[in-house]
Amino acid sequence: MKKRLEEIKIEARRAIKAVTDETRLSRVKAKFVGRKGQITALLKQMRDVPDDEKPAFGQMINEVKDVIEAWIEARSGELREEKKKRRLTEERIDITIPGRRTPLGGGHPVTLMMEEVVRVFMNMGFEVAEGPEVELDYYNFEALNIPKDHPARDMQDTFYISDEVVLRTHTSPVQIRVMEKRKPPVKIIAPGKVYRCDSDVSHTPMFHQVEGLLVDSGVSFGDLKGVLREFVSGVFGRGVGVRFRPSFFPFTEPSAEVDIECVFCKGGGCRICKQTGWLEILGCGMVDPAVFESVNYDSEQYCGFAFGLGIERVAMLKYGVGDIRLFFENDVRFLRQFRGRT
Repeated sequence: MKKRLEEIKIEARRAIKAVTDETRLSRVKAKFVGRKGQITALLKQMRDVPDDEKPAFGQMINEVKDVIEAWIEARSGELREEKKKRRLTEERIDITIPGRRTPLGGGHPVTLMMEEVVRVFMNMGFEVAEGPEVELDYYNFEALNIPKDHPARDMQDTFYISDEVVLRTHTSPVQIRVMEKRKPPVKIIAPGKVYRCDSDVSHTPMFHQVEGLLVDSGVSFGDLKGVLREFVSGVFGRGVGVRFRPSFFPFTEPSAEVDIECVFCKGGGCRICKQTGWLEILGCGMVDPAVFESVNYDSEQYCGFAFGLGIERVAMLKYGVGDIRLFFENDVRFLRQFRGRT
């Protein structure tokens, strides 16, 4: 066996020196020290060696294996250096050739619209607040004056994790959480994802909202109208008409729907606005005293207003998109239109 080891050693040395690339070197390595290589075959033959000679033969085999592996590693380093030298001597870089341009992407229209809306309200002094998307029923409904048997829950049917845990239907729970932790004045907006069981050309099971809340002494409905008129001007431009229509929300009283002058026909009447000249954009109202009771605010001392708008709805109006589902189909032809917008 000792003689066979010397023969393998000489053969391996010759083979390693002869290889000219890493692929052939890998084959040589497998031939001699791989799982089915010659050294492994000798180890299997040790069962025929007398017990008192096995340690000596095992040591010899391992020594030869270590030597061969060292030669392979050294040759691998030599091949890498040779390859590097060839590239330096053979390859030439023409620095006069124009570089390859990396294609640039663009912001998603919903993201662009969200950033614009948030920027408008931040310019008016509103602070951004965030909260969990998986919300307790208490914060999503009950603290907002929507008890379990209230019919308003039918309008906000959502996805239930359990009887007391839901995917939030609006970002209003953020308002409750903020008011629980701080005393007035409070002036926040709450942007984020919300969930409802709707799906058609103007509704999706997941969409984005920005809700606002301002609480202080002496806050009036006139303050609310001023803030929302400034918002409409900031997003759609000066001169766009705004009107307020009486409505109902469980967490505000009085409540109103806000319409803007149709951005497609400029108020003249068209198919989009159903010949009315107006388009609904958001809901708002003065905070109901029952909501203040949930957060231990004195409704005799403080009052405030709240509003909420769907980002996709605003984006559809501003960008002239007729189907809300286009925002989520990931069609590059559609998304490419919004490159360069900020």
